[in-house]
Amino acid sequence: MKVSAVRSDGVYARIMSAPLDKKDDIYRYGLMMPFERKWACYNVPIKAKTPGGYDVIMASGLLGHIAPTKVDETQKQNIQLISDDQLWEKSEAAIRESLNCFIEHGIDLPVQEYLFTILLANAENPYIILNEGYCGDGGIPGYIFSWLVPNEYTLEHLPAALAHETNHNIRFQFIEWKNDITLGEMMISEGLAENFATSLYGEDKAGPWVTKTDMATLRELIKPIIRIELNVQGFENLNAYLYGDELAKLQNFPQVGLPYCAGYACGYHLVKHYLKKTGKSVVEATLLPAKEILDAAEEFWND
Repeated sequence: MKVSAVRSDGVYARIMSAPLDKKDDIYRYGLMMPFERKWACYNVPIKAKTPGGYDVIMASGLLGHIAPTKVDETQKQNIQLISDDQLWEKSEAAIRESLNCFIEHGIDLPVQEYLFTILLANAENPYIILNEGYCGDGGIPGYIFSWLVPNEYTLEHLPAALAHETNHNIRFQFIEWKNDITLGEMMISEGLAENFATSLYGEDKAGPWVTKTDMATLRELIKPIIRIELNVQGFENLNAYLYGDELAKLQNFPQVGLPYCAGYACGYHLVKHYLKKTGKSVVEATLLPAKEILDAAEEFWND
């Protein structure tokens, strides 16, 4: 099993000192090119064929990564904070430990090589603000991103965030991704990932996508709405159920009357209910179809 880091700190240092017209290319070729296959899965080219066209720079910005043109002396301290060798060692260890949880259960992982990096987040991005400064992406097997505004809180939560993304990475080696994925399937995937992360690092390291939702809101507001919409398909349609109205509005998607990351919180508690009821480990459950988990946890909606 090979886990390798693409050290972003050195690339960001080069971008910081580069002329403005050189920054984008240092970012795209120095930091994003190793992930070209990942971006290709999203139909994102490393460089657009025409000036100003959609490419990895634009896509990164939409995800909440800091724009290369904004990496200047104001980012010097943030670059220093992600330049700690121990940070990268702990991050690699978090991914290795996550992978080993499955290997030790006798699960043969089809993907044997994993590439990860830690990116700087745009502190002014609404999604990053709502997420308390950090985020991640592990949906394409073999590739793991985390991006953050470096501070004590985000750096402490980074290992759990990487475990969450590694869980996605493993699940989608066994459960085929579908473009018409339903709300129920997305919710279960997120619930599994966060339960896996907290099983390794503790409930106190759960992300804001779970901790910002109290049980009364879950029971009285979120469950009744989500329960009847589990088969909703299409990202533009299920966006508000997963992320809440505030983020849906920012992206001009329909709103449904739900708070921040309602679907994430609902998925987390549903999966927790399932694990307690069945006695299965989150490692076992990670490889199961969402329907099997939803069917077995039907009484969750009435709790």
